[in-house]
Amino acid sequence: RLAPLLNGDQRQMELVNSLLFTLPGSPLLYYGDEIGMGDNIWLKDRDGVRTPMQWSDDLNAGFSAAPAEKVYARPIEDERFTYRRVNVAAQRADSKSLWHALRRMIAVRKGHRGFGRGNYEFLDLDNRAVLAIARTFKEETVLAGHNLSPEAQTIQLDLRRWPDARL
Repeated sequence: RLAPLLNGDQRQMELVNSLLFTLPGSPLLYYGDEIGMGDNIWLKDRDGVRTPMQWSDDLNAGFSAAPAEKVYARPIEDERFTYRRVNVAAQRADSKSLWHALRRMIAVRKGHRGFGRGNYEFLDLDNRAVLAIARTFKEETVLAGHNLSPEAQTIQLDLRRWPDARL
């Protein structure tokens, strides 16, 4: 899963997902990535990422009402990614959560066909900390900028090619 690879950093998870939704190809989210779910590295083989979806902070992460000893795989107990902290219910209640950010990104992608069907162009910027991509389908062009730096960045972007552009 993405969250452990990025130390649970929501800004970085949002950036990676924004790139995923902007770049060519079909985006794919592994279950739990939409809430920043972790994994259980102590389980053998791939079972570490096959833990139950963390729906709530209830028994068994809201996945099952069965006694803990009866479930096939226990929910994540790791302090950073425990189901008591990272779960769908908590993220739905927090308007600044990763879950809400991804819902907004999905809505933008669905609202602009250029992301799924359009051509793409990497824009040449002087600031190498920003990746800018133009996605074009028919008469619509969408410009997406991604700050790859931990600090705020400024860019100069010549929009004369797109006279009807709105920021």
